[in-house]
Amino acid sequence: MSNTPSPAYDIDAAAIAARIDRPLVLVGLMGVGKSTIGRRLAGVLGRSFVDADEEIERAADRSVGEIFEAHGEAYFRDGERRVIARLMEEGHGVIATGGGAFVDGETRALVLEHGLAIWLDCDLDTLVERTSRKDTRPLLKTGDPREILFNLKEQRGPAYAQAQIHVVTDDGPHEATVARILEELAAWR
Repeated sequence: MSNTPSPAYDIDAAAIAARIDRPLVLVGLMGVGKSTIGRRLAGVLGRSFVDADEEIERAADRSVGEIFEAHGEAYFRDGERRVIARLMEEGHGVIATGGGAFVDGETRALVLEHGLAIWLDCDLDTLVERTSRKDTRPLLKTGDPREILFNLKEQRGPAYAQAQIHVVTDDGPHEATVARILEELAAWR
């Protein structure tokens, strides 16, 4: 194994981390890699990472699917908003949100005012393949996943487009996506 640093780290991540004075909030559809990329990005920047869905599940002592089933999406989104607000207030460096979080107008306003939203986006085929790996996505249990993801991409795109940064991911190495995010952060503001 080589000691040569990965290209993802060629950008001065420490300088970027010192300049960004707010949480980085990853938004986008399920399957784009918010949690996986978020963990790696936090590591590169020397910041903490938290997954909002995991925090919701911990607080409710139930899975996201169970909350949806028992109380519906509106109830879930209200709780999600409160959890994201708390995570931002606690000063977490990188926060991965659920796919629908940023679509909620109040949550989106909160993130845009107090954080830096990074929209991770990818093509439909990649989304279908990635989401097929888990059977824990409540919105995909109601019909054809490809059709549902296509419709979600169309419906949610205008909300996601309000994020300050937009990064397109692909099936390449996660380090390449982290490198693209770092490039965008270096150019931001």
